[in-house]
Amino acid sequence: MQQGFEIVLDDKNMIVMKLLHYFITEKNYNPIILQGVENEIWLENLEEDYKIIRIVSGYIHNDEQFRFDMFKTKRIMKKIKAKTLSLKMNALSIFLDLGESVNLSKNFTKDVDCLKVIEEEDLDRNEIVKSFFPDLTKKLTYSEEGLQLFAKITNDINLHNKTDAEKMDEVFRPKIPYVTYALIALCVIFYLGPLLFGFYNSFVVQFCVYPTMIRAGEYYRLLTASFLHGNVLHLLFNCYALFVIGSQVESFLGKGKYLLIYLLSALSASLMSMLFLGNNLSLGASGAIFGLMGALLYFGYHYRVYLGNVIKSQIIPLILFNLLLGFTFTGIDNFAHIGGLIGGIFATMACGVKYKSSTFEKVNGILIYLLYTGFLIYMGFIYHI
Repeated sequence: MQQGFEIVLDDKNMIVMKLLHYFITEKNYNPIILQGVENEIWLENLEEDYKIIRIVSGYIHNDEQFRFDMFKTKRIMKKIKAKTLSLKMNALSIFLDLGESVNLSKNFTKDVDCLKVIEEEDLDRNEIVKSFFPDLTKKLTYSEEGLQLFAKITNDINLHNKTDAEKMDEVFRPKIPYVTYALIALCVIFYLGPLLFGFYNSFVVQFCVYPTMIRAGEYYRLLTASFLHGNVLHLLFNCYALFVIGSQVESFLGKGKYLLIYLLSALSASLMSMLFLGNNLSLGASGAIFGLMGALLYFGYHYRVYLGNVIKSQIIPLILFNLLLGFTFTGIDNFAHIGGLIGGIFATMACGVKYKSSTFEKVNGILIYLLYTGFLIYMGFIYHI
């Protein structure tokens, strides 16, 4: 006969498990993998007041060791802050095994708050917990005990991580960019059609950004100009940029949001262009493409845990390089680029980023985009007069 046995977890390990369960499943914190860090768990949620939760189970026996721990924590936080492009980062360190001589009040690290927890009741008495995590102690109460509790917590965390992984796969999984293909096709048709049938010049004059005629009532030019191009090199360059950048934005944000952002970016690019064109003409998809770069920047900021290095090494340099080219060479409507970039950011804010944007953020985005375009309309149509 086989004799049964029960696995018993000590109080400290159970507190660790319960805290992990709360912060991961209730507050959507995600574990951070750190090399060379022992006896502590780092959790991250950039949407919370405390961006970092740090659970320390290792024994700290005196103030000197505590000061070194704070120094190490600040150094790691600085790296995380740089990677995630965070302007401010606060952390909460929860210590589960502090020596009696350790004085937490001697912590002079302003961005790191410290909490000593020897037993669960310590959480009830702490003002930080009451202020920022008022439901924490209630959520640590379970009907299960021992191995059953361990199994429940483990299963819940695994299920939550699986759900998060499925969401990330949905967002980042490559999709066929049908809308991008359609936009490229329109640009090609708008160039080759008039060229082959011999009315290219008159077609461009009729549909480009021409401030005088737009103020006279030909408002369609604000959008049609983004499908016109001056020559074959202009067309090929913009189509290539649209394919590379547009495919990514369409995959990340979805076809409907992508098309709306493209059109809204084109609109704001044309409105900005009107302010500085005088009696000149402007045409091309580059203003809308800059709007897509703005959309990529806004999306990347929300997913900066995954794309932080890409934002710094690719997206921002690409935007700055192209703006610099616009100011360096003549014949480039860089004000349309700037208008499209700003409009693209605000339009993406209004449309929202899946699993990240709240209703409040989207409403703010709508209001900001309307104020921005309203200002451009006032400057281009009313103030100009």
